[in-house]
Order: sequence, then structure tokens, then C-alpha cells
Amino acid sequence: MKIISFNALAGAALAVGLMAQGAVAQDMQFFRIGTGGTAGTYYPIGGLIANAISNPPGSRACDEGGSCGVPGLIATAVASNGSVGNVNSINGGTLEAGFSQSDVAYWAQTGTGLFEGQPAVEKLRLIANLYPESIHLVASAGSGITSVADLRGKRVSLDEPGSGTLVDAKIILEAFGLTEADITPEYLKPDQASDRMRDGAMDAFFFVGGYPAGAIAELSSQHDVVIVPITGPEIDALRAEYSFFANDTFPAGTYNGQDAEVATISVGAQMVTSADLSEDLVYGITKSLFNETTQRLFANGHAKGKFITLENAVEGAGIPFHPGAEKFYKEVGAIE
Repeated sequence: MKIISFNALAGAALAVGLMAQGAVAQDMQFFRIGTGGTAGTYYPIGGLIANAISNPPGSRACDEGGSCGVPGLIATAVASNGSVGNVNSINGGTLEAGFSQSDVAYWAQTGTGLFEGQPAVEKLRLIANLYPESIHLVASAGSGITSVADLRGKRVSLDEPGSGTLVDAKIILEAFGLTEADITPEYLKPDQASDRMRDGAMDAFFFVGGYPAGAIAELSSQHDVVIVPITGPEIDALRAEYSFFANDTFPAGTYNGQDAEVATISVGAQMVTSADLSEDLVYGITKSLFNETTQRLFANGHAKGKFITLENAVEGAGIPFHPGAEKFYKEVGAIE
């Protein structure tokens, strides 16, 4: 009879333990989601989505009150410069997914508009349309600005280079016969522009994002501001040329001192990725976004969360769905 020593048993047990740990490690997958500046809407929404689709090894099962995400997936929301930066990072492989305005995603995937003269990001694919992003034009009450046309000669922040906001702000200025040469332009994130406005060094700034935006809500509680309407025949003509814009409204009371609803326009906030990601992974992520537990998390987690629904997910696509997302939407009858 062969005798097996205690050391051999211990060694075998250790080897089995290491193999098990290795299997767990192999099952783990990190997933970076590019969002926007920390003062905007993309970042907190990105955090909600990262939590929803994550399911680290050892998590409780979904039906036991645990994670309902993709098994082994650990997603993180990464602060970034916004739409254009996210698209470029996805294309370069430094992000697995990111948020983009629908207009920017379309331009990138087709090599038009903002991406004219650059190689098209042909592998850019849609996971889901999330919610409308309202275009904010915020002015100091003392500036006398009550319309886009009033920006002439004023100090106006158009957001950072590489942001979708900058692109849309320039389109809106153009619709009213203005260019950057007609204003004193600055290129700041909304929290920085807000600080400048408090100090009396900024007349107005643009921001594209879901309302209420944290930086603007904070500013309006401390400083008299005007939410300037973006409307009129100029906008009707703009929408005829750029079909990705939609009419939108800030309800009364969205921001402090805003007693009446204000007309504006919006674009869609979308979660995009690369065609290089596996169909199974993106299918699992898409499915995780729309289970009952996740939908409650979204609705309770942010004012824009209630818009992240299956019905809205397939609206205004603009670019092709990732095959994994398309498979899920077809299964549930959201698309044919």
C-alpha cells in the first residue's frame, strides 16, 4: 500500500487552491466606460451603469438581492473630456465603451461633420440610446443676454476642445449668424465656467447634458442666472439641416429662479462600443441594463435614469447596433 505524506496532501491542496484562484482570475474582466466631466450628467449615469453591469466573482446571485450584471465583469466609470474623446479612446482601444452624443457618434462612424477629413471610426457600434441631452445656454442675469443673438460681443464658454458641446455650440452660433470671432470665446468645463461667472468674468456658457446638471444647479442656487431659450426660426432651419437635433424643454423649476418652462433643443446620449468586442459580452451587458432590478436602480439613482428604458434604447440609433445588442433587442421584440 502506497503511503501519501501530509506534505504531499498539503501540496496537492495548495495546487488545487491556486488553480481555483487562477480560474477566478481568468473569469474576471475589466470594462472601462468613458463618461464626461465629474460636474455633468455622464459621470453619475456612468457610475450607475457600471454598477448595474458589474458582477465580480463571489457576488450574490441576482435573485438573492445581489448583482444582476455580467458574471465576472468589473466595470468602472472613467471621467473624460466627453463624446469626441470617448469615441477616439474606444477606437484606440483604451476604453471598452463610452458615452457619446448621437450627432458625434454619427459623424465619427461616417467620417463626416466633426470628423470630416479624418478616417471614419467604422467599427463604432451602438449598445443603447440612453436619454435626451438638453442643450443649456446659461447666462448671468446681469449680462442682458436673453437670446442666442445677444451673445455677440460677450464672454462665452463653449466647453473644452474635444467635447460634443463645443461642436453643437458652434452649430447654434452659426444658425444665428455668429462665429467664434463674434464673441470672446473660452473653452472651459461647466464647473470652471460657473466659477468664472460667479467671479463676474464670464457672461454665458454652453453645456449639453441631462437636466438638472449639478454645476448649473449649484450655480443657480448661489448666483442669479438666466436659462436662455434656444428657439425661433433659426432653430427650425437648423433642425431641417441637422436631423439629430430634437425640440426639447426645461420644465419650470428645473433650476433655481427659472419660473417658466424654457424651450431648447437636444441630442441623444448614447452608450457606444467597438465592433471588436465579443457578441456574448455585449449581449450580456445589454440584457443587464434592462432587467427589473437595474431599471429600479436607474429610476431611483438619477433624474435621467428613468429615461433609460427598453423603448428609448432603440430610438434615434444613427449608427449600427453591436451584434450583441441587436441580438437582445430582437429577442425582446424591441426591433425586428
